[in-house]
Amino acid sequence: MSEIDFLRTRPHRVVVLALDGVYPFELGIPNRVFPCVPGAYDVVTCAATDDRTVATSADFTVTLGHGPEALESADTVVVPPYDMARISQEVPGPVAAALARIRPGARIVSICTGAFTLAAAGLLDGRPATTHWALAPRFRRMFPQVALDPDVLFIDDGDVLTSAGAASGVDVCLHIVRADHGSAVANSVARQCVVPPWRDGGQAQYIEQPVPEESATGTAATRAWALENLERPLALQELADHARMSRRTFARRFQDETGVSPGRWLIQQRVHRARHLLETSDLAIDRIAAEVGFATGTSLRQHLHAAIGVSPQAYRNTFRATAVGRG
Repeated sequence: MSEIDFLRTRPHRVVVLALDGVYPFELGIPNRVFPCVPGAYDVVTCAATDDRTVATSADFTVTLGHGPEALESADTVVVPPYDMARISQEVPGPVAAALARIRPGARIVSICTGAFTLAAAGLLDGRPATTHWALAPRFRRMFPQVALDPDVLFIDDGDVLTSAGAASGVDVCLHIVRADHGSAVANSVARQCVVPPWRDGGQAQYIEQPVPEESATGTAATRAWALENLERPLALQELADHARMSRRTFARRFQDETGVSPGRWLIQQRVHRARHLLETSDLAIDRIAAEVGFATGTSLRQHLHAAIGVSPQAYRNTFRATAVGRG
């Protein structure tokens, strides 16, 4: 068997690089999410040095099964967050040496403060990236060369992905499963982990802010109702009426809770549902457009291309080919 054939048949190797001060919760996320796709991923955890004992942010240490040599065989590298007291504008020598072992073409993923390590190593220069919203001012001061967006849960910039704090590590890992194997598999993994397959909006909904005095109800019930009626036009006034708010109050509350406007949220949900139908059904493009609330197939094509850069037919062909290859 040639090396290329071997790479095509072996599981995709995910190597989690645990740095001193690592947060235990996020450290375990890749090993919880990726193995839910049987046979697809091989997940290992390594230290940056041959001393495999790593201090965590809690009151215990962990002994890892691998040293930095594991990074040489990684298809995807995940850098979990670590204690903020250890954040630096420069990468420590042993960590830099470990990162240098990553082979060209490998996918690199950070969770929360892991983005500081990637930025310090120059891996985010000129790229869009995110990190925990509370750390955004500090990140901008330290790394002005990075196009930071603190309003999103994660950013996929091709071979480098960055995500916000804590549970966004689950979001980005599910996104990787979705990109690798399609929505149906990612949804199955989400069910096994008892988490939503896709969280709406960005980090804005988690930033501490006063509760508006105009209303104590919120927009969650209206969002659930909208998802059940996605094929309808759903104008802002209709949504506001359902929530029993004025248009202005509803739009403000919606933005506060989801991080996006009602119109943008509806487009995101319609594109998400259209992708699912493209992957799992033989419905014509115009029929799918009608099912998800886009007026025409042309409108679906425009919105899908804006969201992921491909046409509906190209997207369908890609995931059908993936499904056949897995079969």
